[in-house]
Amino acid sequence: MDTKIVKKKQDLTYLNWSHIRSSSGTAGTFLKSESSLDGKKIYYKLSNFDPVNGIIGHECVNEIIVDRLLTILGIEHLHYELINADIEIEGKIYNTYLCASNDFKMRGESKIALDDFYRTNSEKGETHYDFCVRQGWKRYIDRMIAVDYIILNRDRHGANIEVLRNSRAHTLRIAPLFDHGLSLVYSCMSDDAVEKFDEMEDKPCQNFIGSYSCYDNLKLIDDKKKVFKNKLTERDKEIIFEDLQGILSEVYIDKIWDMIYKRYKIYENL
Repeated sequence: MDTKIVKKKQDLTYLNWSHIRSSSGTAGTFLKSESSLDGKKIYYKLSNFDPVNGIIGHECVNEIIVDRLLTILGIEHLHYELINADIEIEGKIYNTYLCASNDFKMRGESKIALDDFYRTNSEKGETHYDFCVRQGWKRYIDRMIAVDYIILNRDRHGANIEVLRNSRAHTLRIAPLFDHGLSLVYSCMSDDAVEKFDEMEDKPCQNFIGSYSCYDNLKLIDDKKKVFKNKLTERDKEIIFEDLQGILSEVYIDKIWDMIYKRYKIYENL
């Protein structure tokens, strides 16, 4: 699935939504659904939903922003579509932008959360980072750590990193990077809140690899110059926010770009 934005309203009221509580302690609920098209699964998710106020978050838009950022930097990741749709939750119709993505598992593969895989396969006293290095995933983990600093990802817990294995073919690989909704200025619900948001603050984040500090986690990377394949430039703002005008206000767009680019430059100069 390619990254794109579908602005023409779609009727997705046939989808059934299940409740997934936010693991970061934020108020509200994150709802997920799935469907099958030509034998392929499509997964859907909503931004933060409140039963009283409806869909109040913009996490799905963050997925598109980070998707485009990772494409520019040359990092393997899950692609999303952002879709304008009518949906039904508990008998009430809502109009919103939601995310859709394909299943990244190949035929015959099963998935296991990295924290569970670590518990059953780690050596005594082995850190989460060293375990991943031993598995051959150093470049992947270093890129993840750098990206999570740039976007201030607050929710990289052990289930947001997955291991894919095919028992019959005896293959094991780590899944493409996914789930970046709880990043950037996701906690801001108004332009005023965005303007007051300090994009450089090192807020506590839930990280399976390293500590609660995304900035301190950069110390785990021993060669920071070889992490990204490509450079981020000021010209890339236009690519990252293409067609998002009217979905996000200019205040959000400018703040998110300042956050991404300033934090990227700090990383590059370490």
